[in-house]
Amino acid sequence: MYKAEIHTSKGIMKVNFYEEDAPQTVANFVKLANMNYYDGLAFHRVIPDFVIQGGCPYSIDMSDPRVGTGGPGYAIDCELDGDNQHHDRGVLSMAHAGRNTGGSQFFICHSRKNTAHLDRNHTCFAKVYEGLDVIDEIRAGDRIEKIIILEA
Repeated sequence: MYKAEIHTSKGIMKVNFYEEDAPQTVANFVKLANMNYYDGLAFHRVIPDFVIQGGCPYSIDMSDPRVGTGGPGYAIDCELDGDNQHHDRGVLSMAHAGRNTGGSQFFICHSRKNTAHLDRNHTCFAKVYEGLDVIDEIRAGDRIEKIIILEA
């Protein structure tokens, strides 16, 4: 069992993973975080009352026209059948360009209000349990300073 701390320029979000529901997605995120893949990347897409999105390697330079299109060089399958596949406030979910095309980009939901249509279309793999207020403070271009993976 793992937990994570997502350190940002606006504060720290503490996360519990859905290892039973999305084991491959969790393992991928943990692997990338442990490789320092996310360090310095920006939340490149911020839509109020919807999501904050990060994990694009091109967002290290927000003026790069490819921002929002990058990944780790491979794709992972969606995991959509688990019990926790509901996009609620604080849920981390995999961004993708179509089923089974996710890799490193993820988003965190502001609320359930505008995200229910994402259920069973994007893999929910974790949820913020402390630092929910940080989600509301993030603006486009704010940085992921580091992600620390902790053994639970």
